[in-house]
Amino acid sequence: MNAHSSAASAARSAQDSTVFRVLARIGYVVLGILHILIGAVAVSIAMGGDGGEADQGGAMQQIQKSPAGVVMLWIIVFGLVALAIWQIAEAVVERDPDTKRKWGYRVKFIGTAVAYIAIAWTALTYALGGQSQSSESSQSFGAQLLAAPAGVAMLVLLGLVVAAIGIAFIVRGITRAFKKYLHLPAGAARSGIITLGVVGYIAKGIAVAVTGVLFVVAALTHDPETAGGLDSALRTLAGLPFGAIILWTVGAGLVLYGLFCFARARYARM
Repeated sequence: MNAHSSAASAARSAQDSTVFRVLARIGYVVLGILHILIGAVAVSIAMGGDGGEADQGGAMQQIQKSPAGVVMLWIIVFGLVALAIWQIAEAVVERDPDTKRKWGYRVKFIGTAVAYIAIAWTALTYALGGQSQSSESSQSFGAQLLAAPAGVAMLVLLGLVVAAIGIAFIVRGITRAFKKYLHLPAGAARSGIITLGVVGYIAKGIAVAVTGVLFVVAALTHDPETAGGLDSALRTLAGLPFGAIILWTVGAGLVLYGLFCFARARYARM
């Protein structure tokens, strides 16, 4: 048995595990909670308040302060790690006959896994009593990258990749491509879940795309402070003409994406 066959066999075994499936579905619930908290902060900012950081770190901080917060954070860590492993398993067992599409799917699965692990790491930091300011981390990373040889080009490339991911979310929402990953129920529930997915994916795509644009701007202006994270992107939206309305809409959309994640936890193909 070659290495790929062994890896595929291990991946299928993991996916067949009931415990693992339950943990992965919990991961989707976790994602839902995080997006609802981030969206709520964004709406608060749009209405003139300042409910904290509108990003994963801000959401974790709110959870940390809640009753049984540390327990919740550990559940988040395990749920997201399970989801990450699931995505990696999907990449390993992917068998699309079209080679380009197969590797495209694999890149998407691995990229998603990396994102889940990054959020899990933030949750772990808070579970252990630490703090994390993602905007400051992004700025520090941007400064280090700008100081490196070819740093401007690298930061522009990073920004374009992040922006492309945001656009991919928007396209996925508009085309309803997410439906193929769900066992959707019939009737009104089906329509409701699809609506949550369309609005949620578009809202999340806008937020992620703006984050990517900020990286590009930071590179072109040699100003690493511009290279903020999701919180900076959402606050940038607030500064646009009709920004409060735009930010409120995106924030509400992120809340709806969170609700979609709850539905995904129930109806995801696993």
